[in-house]
Amino acid sequence: MKLLDKYIIQKFLTSFIFTVLVLVMVICVIDFTEKNDDFIKHDLSAKKVLLEYYVNLFPYFANLLSPITVFIAVVFVTARLAARTEIVAILASGVSFKRLLLPYIMGGTIIGIVTFGLTGWVIPLANKTRVAFERLYVKNPYVYKGRNVHMKIGPRTYAYMESYDNTNNVGYRFALETIEGTQLKRRLTADAISWDSTRRAWKLTPQVVRTFNGQQEKLLTLPARDTTLNLYPKDFASTYRLSETLTLPELNAFINQKIERGADDTQVYLSEKYERYAYPYAIIILTIIGVILSARKSRAGVGGQIALGFVLAFVFIIFVILSRNLAQVGDMHPMLAAWVPSIVFTGIGLALYRFVPQ
Repeated sequence: MKLLDKYIIQKFLTSFIFTVLVLVMVICVIDFTEKNDDFIKHDLSAKKVLLEYYVNLFPYFANLLSPITVFIAVVFVTARLAARTEIVAILASGVSFKRLLLPYIMGGTIIGIVTFGLTGWVIPLANKTRVAFERLYVKNPYVYKGRNVHMKIGPRTYAYMESYDNTNNVGYRFALETIEGTQLKRRLTADAISWDSTRRAWKLTPQVVRTFNGQQEKLLTLPARDTTLNLYPKDFASTYRLSETLTLPELNAFINQKIERGADDTQVYLSEKYERYAYPYAIIILTIIGVILSARKSRAGVGGQIALGFVLAFVFIIFVILSRNLAQVGDMHPMLAAWVPSIVFTGIGLALYRFVPQ
């Protein structure tokens, strides 16, 4: 790298970190004013709130606002260079605009790689503590309201519950079916099934077992007993922000388990997975667009160009939210939804590149 590259990268990354700190601190203050009554109601100490909640909330917001913070940092650095006629001097010395983009792309790549590592592993670990804190002290107690639950728990095994009490971990009107192809081979029914946390097994009330062999049927009655199933109380626990608490390997394993069980809510988790891959690329694209928009002197000054950066960054976030909602309701494939904002802004960047200063 040349001296100019190091200078621009240093200014870019420094401005990015400063912008992240300022914006996230402001948002945390606003969040505190909204949740302070909940903290007081549960008599929480300042240390507990800070260490269990806000320390883990900070990286979450830092990642969420990365499109805005990257754009602002790029526009701020580049607009100041343009205002001092430094970009004109750089281009006049024989440096092409493509070469000028290189240190920005390098800085954006660094941020993108760090962001991928954070969203894949670090932030989910922090979110586990934060989300647990919110469930306990901010949200209302969770009640499982599912009815007539069917779940695939093995290659040929299906479980059924009419209802489930997540407070006592008890399921009612339980049935366990073994199906080969389209033929029902065995069906076990019990009035209730409860979780024994010490043995980590399910306790069934007396059961009736029916086995089928062609036209023949056998009936067997079994006493109450313990059994292990590929079914756990966590399968009926709150899914509030669950996707945000899973590291990338955990998320992949969870999605595979959902698909094997034939669950109909995999879109949420697939959308989260693909967004984690798309975000680093989006950061690089927004970096390039920020340079293109602010490389010229503006009569509105640096403030006007930063305001424009805010607007475009918010437009990007709106695209992300709309695409995510379309994916979660099944109107768009999650992978396409995750990449649509980046694809759209790539097109915008290519269109704007026609007007770069030469």
